[in-house]
Amino acid sequence: MKQFENYMSPGRKGHLIGIGGVSMSSLAEVLHGMGIIISGSDVNDTNPNVLSLREKGIEVLIGHLPENIGDDVDFIVRTAAVHDDNPEIMRAKELGLPVFERTEAWGAISKDYTNALCFSGTHGKTTTTSMCTHILMAAEKDPTVMIGGTLPLIKAGHRVGRGNTIIMEACEYYNSFLSLHPTAAIILNVEADHLDFFKDLEDVKKSFREFALRVPEDGYVVANYDDENTMDTIKGIDRKVITFGLNENADVYAANIRCKGAKSQFDIMYNGRFFTDVTLHVPGVHNVKNALAATAACICVGVRPTSVKYGLAGFTGAGRRFEFKGKFNGADVYDDYAHHPGELKVLLDAVESLNYKRTILVFQPHTYTRTAALFDDFAEQLKRPEVLLLAEIFAAREQNTIGISSSAFAAKVPGSLFFPSFGELENALRRIAQPGDIILTVGAGNVYKIGEDIVE
Repeated sequence: MKQFENYMSPGRKGHLIGIGGVSMSSLAEVLHGMGIIISGSDVNDTNPNVLSLREKGIEVLIGHLPENIGDDVDFIVRTAAVHDDNPEIMRAKELGLPVFERTEAWGAISKDYTNALCFSGTHGKTTTTSMCTHILMAAEKDPTVMIGGTLPLIKAGHRVGRGNTIIMEACEYYNSFLSLHPTAAIILNVEADHLDFFKDLEDVKKSFREFALRVPEDGYVVANYDDENTMDTIKGIDRKVITFGLNENADVYAANIRCKGAKSQFDIMYNGRFFTDVTLHVPGVHNVKNALAATAACICVGVRPTSVKYGLAGFTGAGRRFEFKGKFNGADVYDDYAHHPGELKVLLDAVESLNYKRTILVFQPHTYTRTAALFDDFAEQLKRPEVLLLAEIFAAREQNTIGISSSAFAAKVPGSLFFPSFGELENALRRIAQPGDIILTVGAGNVYKIGEDIVE
């Protein structure tokens, strides 16, 4: 079986299918920086990632066509959403070219680093990876970074550093994180998700356990002490485990938590002793836990308390994670990527502590299979805001073979309104919004455009 590392040499030519995705565009830039000639294809000509890659001299073709694979291509990398019936994959197989999954490429890159901090979990990965980046930058570790969103500090979703540490998000979908080589495997939480791939929660746990076991014997597993599923997943594991949580039985825990508006202040304790005090400028107890996870990961690489303190003090959020978009008619407009009931819960928990007059939630479910599998859990959370406006489900990689629509939530949640088009939803939002409201555009699709439109 061909290994990706055999192709990581200057002058080789690689073609990336789905190059405009967050992780794929970052990968393209990292490989391009190594002197590998990169081209790619995507379906969206206006995708900011596509425009950015072209500015850096990387050829991006629009549409998936057999002729996109030139005679000079040495290897193909595809995103998880690209399947064997893709015309470019079929062409590559005709030509006998090796086809690698995106995480096989990231896995090969991660092997080159002494420290590979890989952040996994059903939710919280982007925020925690971003917090860890802030800490390691404050510690002057000059890390290489791969985040599933944009971080203002580095003005991108990735950076190529000269240090011996790489920080990466590790996604469980299609078991893709099992291609990585973590020296520290961080597990933030384990929940039933991606049920178009996993059979059930037990199947998800099995995958996370395999991920934890990819850590070498002298490596670390960093685990959420407060999450029963996580602790069950790593039970009896023969690796060094560092736990984090709000419980003082955890190795890394928070004491003296004080929440003031969108700010949290607390002490971080490590092995029962004071480690450092922290001021966090993002709201919610879930972000206190994210900060503890990032701290525990950084302890694995010997980071000093002052770097944790100053790194976290400078963190104001990652792109599409409770991101302030502006004001409309006296209401504050925020956008968030939450697309799982657990994420929706922690978002609404955080917002409730901010004392707005009303919460107006504009929700766009993400994928038909997730909406159907977790329908009741979503409905429970969607009943919480004072006003609920529903956009149609964002299909992403799927076809609607189930016959499900967001209108099913409108039938389940009293007083909610469903709009087939963004235009109709925006008009309703303009009529409804009042001073003292918070407007949340929520989902992993293109719902953020609604907030941007009304703010403009």
